[in-house]
Amino acid sequence: MTIVAAGNPKSSKGDGKRPTTRGRPRQGLGWAKRTGKCKVVLAFATGVAPLWAMVPVPFANVASHNATSAATLENSVGASHRTVLADRANLSTAYPIGIANPNSPSGQSPPNGSALQGYQLSYVNDFSANNLPAGWSAFSGAPSSDPGAQWALDHVTVSGGVLQLSTYQDANYANRWVSGGVCQCSVARTYGAYFVRSRLTGPGPTQVELLWPAAGWPPEVDFNETYGGTNQSMATDHFGVSNGQIHSTVNIDMTKWHTWGLIWTPTSLTYVLDGQIWGTVTGISEIPSQPMTLHIQQQAWCASGWACPTTAQSTLVDWVAEYSPLAHQTLRVGPFAVGSSKITKTLHSQVLSLAMQIKSEGNPTVALVGYSDNSSRRPKNRNLGRARVLAVAALLREQLASLNVTGVNISVSSVNVPVTVGPISQMSPVPSYSAVVVSLN
Repeated sequence: MTIVAAGNPKSSKGDGKRPTTRGRPRQGLGWAKRTGKCKVVLAFATGVAPLWAMVPVPFANVASHNATSAATLENSVGASHRTVLADRANLSTAYPIGIANPNSPSGQSPPNGSALQGYQLSYVNDFSANNLPAGWSAFSGAPSSDPGAQWALDHVTVSGGVLQLSTYQDANYANRWVSGGVCQCSVARTYGAYFVRSRLTGPGPTQVELLWPAAGWPPEVDFNETYGGTNQSMATDHFGVSNGQIHSTVNIDMTKWHTWGLIWTPTSLTYVLDGQIWGTVTGISEIPSQPMTLHIQQQAWCASGWACPTTAQSTLVDWVAEYSPLAHQTLRVGPFAVGSSKITKTLHSQVLSLAMQIKSEGNPTVALVGYSDNSSRRPKNRNLGRARVLAVAALLREQLASLNVTGVNISVSSVNVPVTVGPISQMSPVPSYSAVVVSLN
C-alpha cells in the first residue's frame, strides 16, 4: 500500500451563499470544496482496495478481526487544514448497512430501529412515492460562489423507489450543465446518526451528502463528497470562524451502491462506509453543537475549469435513515467466573464494545455497579462486587483513553446482596449477580 500526502491545501474563496430553494434564499456551501494543491493519493496493487486494506494491520478477514486499535496517518498543514487517511478505524465495529432485499433498487432495504446500539430510529424514507417526500425541498438558482453553476427543480425526480439528482445540458438554460440538489430543510437536529444509501452513474459533476447549519456558517460536515471522479470520496469537517477543515479520504468505486453514514455526538464525528468506520474527528472545538439539516446535491463547475461533465450523469439515492440517541441505557458486563474479579477475554471484549459505544454516543456520565455472586452460593464473599467494578472501571478508562475520549465521568459502587433486574438491554444474558451493571446517560 502506498499513501502520499503532499502540498498545502487551499480552497477557492467565495461568499458562501446557497442558491434559492423553492424560491427562498438559503446559505450554502460550494466555495470551500476544492482542495487546490493538496494531493492525497491512496494506491493499491490491484483495483479498489477493501476498507481493511487502508490500515496496515496484518489480517485477512475483517469479520474475524478483533483489533483494539488501528494505524492513523495525519498530514497537518497550517492551523486551519488537516488531512486524515485511514483515521483510527476500528474494524471490528459494525454499523448499519441495510437489510438484504433483492427487490430493493440497491439490494438493501433501510435498517430497522434496533440496528444502531444506543439509538432509536427517528426517520426513514425509501422514496417509494413518485414525488419528493414531505419535509424535503429541491434547489433552484445559481450558487453565488460559482455563477457558472445552476440548479433546477426539474433536475430532481423520484420514481421506482429512487431519488435521482441529474446533471445534463438543459435547453432552458442555454444548454448549460444544470444539476439537482435537495435538503431535508424542515428537520434540524443537534446530534444523531445519518445513513444514506447511494451511488453515482458516472464521472462529471461533484456530489456531496452533508449536514448544513440551520443558521450561520460554519460549521458544515460533508460525509461523502466527490470532485468529479468515481473512485474516491472525501469527508470534510468545517469548523470555527476561520473555516478550519479536517479531511478524510477513502478509495472506493462510487458507481456501486454504498451505505454512507455519519454518527455525530458532542465529542466526535464518525464517518462510516458499508458498516465500517473510515474516519473520525475527536477535537471538541471541531465538533458542531448547533442544529443542522441533511443535504444531498450535485454541482457542475465548468466555469471554474473542473468537474465539468461530458455526458449526463446522476446521483441515485435508494433510502435515508436517521437515528436519535437514547436518553438512558442500562447494560451489563458479565458474567464473571464464580469467586473471581479477573477480566477474561470475553469481558475485555465487552468493555471495549462499551467504550466504543460511549465514544459513538458521546455519553458524559457512566455509572458502574459491581455485584458479587449469588449469595446462596457464596455468602461470605463480601468484597467481590467492589473488586469487579474497580477492574471494569480501570479497563474502561484505559480503553477510552486509547480512543482519545475525554470528559467522561465514571462513578463506581457495589452491591453485596444481589438483586435481579428485569429485562433490559444486555451486553450478556445474565442476572445482576456475577456482573457489573452499566448505566449510560
